[in-house]
Amino acid sequence: MEIKLSDHFTYKKLLRFVLPSVAMMIFTSIYGVVDGLFVSNFVGKSSFAAINLVIPFTMIFGGIGFMFGTGGSALVAKTLGEGEHEKANRYFSMMVWISLILGIATSAVGIAYMRQIAHFLGADAEMLEDCVVYGRLIIGFNTAFMLQNLFQSFLVTAEKPRLGLLATLAAGFTNMLLDALFVAVFDLGVAGAAIATGISQCVGGLLPLLYFLFPNNSLLRLKRTKLELRPILAASFNGVSELVTNITASVVGILYNFQLLRYAWQDGVAAYGVLMYVDFIFVAVFIGYSIGSAPIVSYHYGAGNRAELKNMLRKSVTLMVGAGICMVALAELLAVPLARLFVGYDQMLLDMTVHGFRIFSLSMLFAGFNIFSSSFFTALNNGGVSAALSFLRTFLFKLSAVLILPFFFDLDGIWLSAVAAELLAFAVSLFFILFKRKKYGY
Repeated sequence: MEIKLSDHFTYKKLLRFVLPSVAMMIFTSIYGVVDGLFVSNFVGKSSFAAINLVIPFTMIFGGIGFMFGTGGSALVAKTLGEGEHEKANRYFSMMVWISLILGIATSAVGIAYMRQIAHFLGADAEMLEDCVVYGRLIIGFNTAFMLQNLFQSFLVTAEKPRLGLLATLAAGFTNMLLDALFVAVFDLGVAGAAIATGISQCVGGLLPLLYFLFPNNSLLRLKRTKLELRPILAASFNGVSELVTNITASVVGILYNFQLLRYAWQDGVAAYGVLMYVDFIFVAVFIGYSIGSAPIVSYHYGAGNRAELKNMLRKSVTLMVGAGICMVALAELLAVPLARLFVGYDQMLLDMTVHGFRIFSLSMLFAGFNIFSSSFFTALNNGGVSAALSFLRTFLFKLSAVLILPFFFDLDGIWLSAVAAELLAFAVSLFFILFKRKKYGY
C-alpha cells in the first residue's frame, strides 16, 4: 500500500517513506566519491588535490537545482495540500523549464572562464591543467546535474521516492563502471573521471525528465506553461537556503583549501578532500531525511493540520539526534580504513587524514539537527529563517572558525572549525524552533 502525504506518520511509516530519499542521497554521495577514489589511486595525489580545488566552484552552479527543487517542491506540496492540483502542476513545470534555461547559461560561463577560475582558486603549475580539464568537463554537464538535484525533491512530492532511488542507482552504477573503465583501464586521468561523472548525471537527470514528460500515475505532470515571475521568485526565495548552503559551503571550501595550502600544502588539500568525500556520505543521511520529510511538512502546513506538524517535528528531532550520535561513533571506528582507501599509499598523508577526520567527525553530533531545522522552515515556506540558518551555519560560523582557530591550534584548528560552527548553528537553530512554535503551532 502506497504512503500518501496526507497520512498520519508513525515512526515506521515515516522511515518507510523517507528511506528511499536517504538511500538516494547516500548513493549519490558514494558515486560522487568514486571520482576521487580512482583519481587518487590511479593518477596521483597532485591530480587528486587539483580536482578538490575545483569541485567547490562547480558545486555552486549545481546548487541552483537544489534551490528550485526544495523551494519549488515546498510550494507545490503546499498547493497540493490546499487542493489546487492544476496550479501545482503548473508551478512544477515552471521549476523544470527555468532550471533547463539556467543550466545551459551557467555551463557556458563556467567553460569560458575555467582557467581564470583555477588561477583564482590557487592552482599552481603542477595542478593547473588538471583543474581546467576537470572543471570544464564537469561544468559542461551542469544542466543534467541541476535536473538531478531538482528531481530528487520533486519525486518525493510526487509520492514516487522509490523512482528517485532507482534513477540514482542507475546513475551511480553508471559512474562507477565508467570511472573504472576511463581512469583505471583507458588511463584518461581526470578527464576520464569528469566524463564518467557527467554521463552519470545525465542518467540521473534525464530519466526523471522523461518520466514526467509522458503520462504517469504520480501527483505531478510536466506541461507546457508560461513562466510566471511570482511563483518562480517565491520558490527561489523559499529555496534560497539550499542555494546559500551550496554557495557558502563552496566559498568556505575554497577558503579551507587556501588555509590548508598555507599550513600543509598539497597534503593538506588532499587530506581535506578525503574528509569531504567521507563527510558527504555521512551527512547524506541527514540531507536525505530532510528531502524525504519536507513535502510531508509542506502538505500538512497547506492543509492546516497542526497536530501532524507537531508529530513530524517531534519524531524528526528524535531521529536526527539519535542518528548524529551513531554517525560520530561510526566515523571514529572507520577513520583508518576509510582514509586508507584514498591515501593508503602515503603514510604521512594517511596519518594526517585519520587525525583530522577524528576531530572533524565530532561535528556530526549537531549537523543532523541543523540540516533538518533549515529544511523544516523551507517546508513551512519560511525561506527567510531557513536562509538565515544556512548562511550562519555554512558561511559565517565556518568562515570565522577557519580564520581564527588555526592561530591557536595550527592545523588542528582547521579540523576543529567544523565542530565549532555546527555547535554555534545548533544554538541558533534551537532558538528559531522555539521562537516560531506559536506561529506554526508545531
